[in-house]
Order: sequence, then C-alpha cells, then structure tokens
Amino acid sequence: MTSPLPLSQTAISQRADVVYPSSDGEPLAETSVHIDAIINAVIILRNYLEGQQAIVLADQFLYYVQGFPKFRVAPDVMVVFNVQPGARDNYKVWEEAQVPSVIFEMTSAGTKDRDEVVKKDLYEGLNVPEYWQFDPKGEWIPEKLRGYRLQDGVYVPITDGRSEPLGLRLEVDELLISFYQENTGEKLLASDELVQALRQETIARQETEALLEQERQRADRLAARLRELGEDPDLIF
Repeated sequence: MTSPLPLSQTAISQRADVVYPSSDGEPLAETSVHIDAIINAVIILRNYLEGQQAIVLADQFLYYVQGFPKFRVAPDVMVVFNVQPGARDNYKVWEEAQVPSVIFEMTSAGTKDRDEVVKKDLYEGLNVPEYWQFDPKGEWIPEKLRGYRLQDGVYVPITDGRSEPLGLRLEVDELLISFYQENTGEKLLASDELVQALRQETIARQETEALLEQERQRADRLAARLRELGEDPDLIF
C-alpha cells in the first residue's frame, strides 16, 4: 500500500520550486463509452452536491506527496467533501487537507491490472473511504459495477449497492451508472445540455493537450539533435 510520505519542513522548503503539471497529454478514457460514463457521473454528482462544501473532479491529477510530483494519480471521477467548491487545475492533498471520499474508475480489460491492483492499493493506503470500479462493457467485471468500502484500514466489498459518503444507491443502467436517492428512491438525472457541453469541453481540452504534447515532443527531438551537433539548446532557445 502507498500512503503520503512525511517530509521535514527543510525538505519541503528545498523543493519550493517543484512544478505540479495539470496534464500529461493522455486521453480522458479509452473509448467514447467510458467517456460518456465519466461525464454522466460528473454531471449528476455535481448537480446533486450543488451548494455543499464539496467538489467533483474528472481526470485531474491527485498529488499526494508534497515536493514529489511523480507521486500522482488521475482518478476518472473523485468526490471530495469539506473543501471550497470551485474549479482546480489539479488537487494537492496537503493543501486541501482532505482526501477524496469517493473515487470512481471506469475500467476495461486494458486497465484491469492498474485499477484492481495499483490504484486499489493506493486508494486504500490514502484512506479513501470508497472506491468504485465500473466496467461498462463487462470485459472483466461480470456485474459491471463493483465497490469497496474502507473498514479498519482495509477495503472490503460493498454488498448493498450503497455509497455511504454520497448517501446514494448505485445501479447499472446499461452503459452508465444510475444514482438514486436513498430516502425517496428518486433517480438522479443528468441534463442533456450539460452533458453535451461537458463532452464538447472535454474533446476540446483533449485536442489542445494532444497538440501541446506533440509540440513538447518536437522540441525534445530538436534539443536532442542540437546536443548531437555539440550545441547547447538552452543557449539557443
């Protein structure tokens, strides 16, 4: 298991210039099916938690060790309570003083090992109260939706279909997760307009990040070529 590493104030101050990137140029999800599942969950949960001291973030870096930007993960969807609402470029545990209460990963056969082993161990070590895996295509989770709840520091399977931090009941609705109010049984719905707006925003962000990544790779290749020729790229650029 992985947990935040304690750092002395000296060690932290020596790393004051550390950069915490907000993107790695990677796509949001493997397929449009997974993207739709992420967007649907984000819209519903944001509407549900509106007005509360909570945020719902999608595919944004979660940094969990101050001074070490390599210690990061990008959950598909994470819900954090007791924090100031609003957008973030990324999420730093030591600044917010809160770990996510619920994390969702929209999983597939290609991400099975990372989602079921690496991320599960990490979230358990960070004491994330609930971790849900949704396999919309049923590639490796026969029931498609599987949850874990922290109990005495260890994840145990959720058998009642409930999210305790959210106060909602979760069910599989074909390729999406459906959320229901526990007290009324009412199904929470996502506005088509908001879904389309977030989908367009997501596509635009991915295209921009892809272009930036291409430029970065081109610059790296050019710098490497200049070094081969005996030139110092730092003096040229």
